[in-house]
Amino acid sequence: MSGWELLDSARVPGEGGEVRLFKRGREFSLRIDETELMNSLLHASEDALADIACGGLADNPSPAVLVGGLGMGYTLASALKRLGPGAKVTVVELLAVVVAWNRGPLGHLAGHPLDDGRVTLREGDVAKALRRECAAYDAVLLDVDNGPQGLVRGANDWIYSEDGLAAAFKALMPGGFLAVWSAGPDPAFRMRLCKTGFETAEHRVRTRAGRRDWRHTVWTGRKHE
Repeated sequence: MSGWELLDSARVPGEGGEVRLFKRGREFSLRIDETELMNSLLHASEDALADIACGGLADNPSPAVLVGGLGMGYTLASALKRLGPGAKVTVVELLAVVVAWNRGPLGHLAGHPLDDGRVTLREGDVAKALRRECAAYDAVLLDVDNGPQGLVRGANDWIYSEDGLAAAFKALMPGGFLAVWSAGPDPAFRMRLCKTGFETAEHRVRTRAGRRDWRHTVWTGRKHE
């Protein structure tokens, strides 16, 4: 990793892996062990996750939105741009160190979205947040781990299972949207979405604005009214 400076690192709870934050000039990289999860120059697909999920909420004066996974703050920032002043956005992040990085060295990248008055931050497991809610959200955005093929925590697999998707379905209001980011396609996951009862669509999205690198995937699932 020539030229990269390690800024900070922390153990992933219960898994034994290590999450690391690197910097090279103005570029930042978030890695789990040696695998890059996010890069500050390649966030177009994280932006697209929010654009796709929140695009249908323009006529809702007070939508409730859940964002699972903070990352570098790009998805949260894009959601806030799409939503009006009456929106309430809950962001759930498991790793306290990721929250600290977003309040510190990463904050400027997405414009300090955690400081927005519409945002409520919960440090913890988004799976627990989904389990305890019923008809609470107009949209649920999940950018947890690497998608259905998890890298960070084995426990994240539950979110993408039939039980996890059923919990997300229950947590949504009638007509609500689930949007899920993934590093790549997964036909079996889309089948699980359909089996859960969602009206589904698959979107191939760019990793970097202005480029034609359609490498990442966003699935959407609409809960029938």
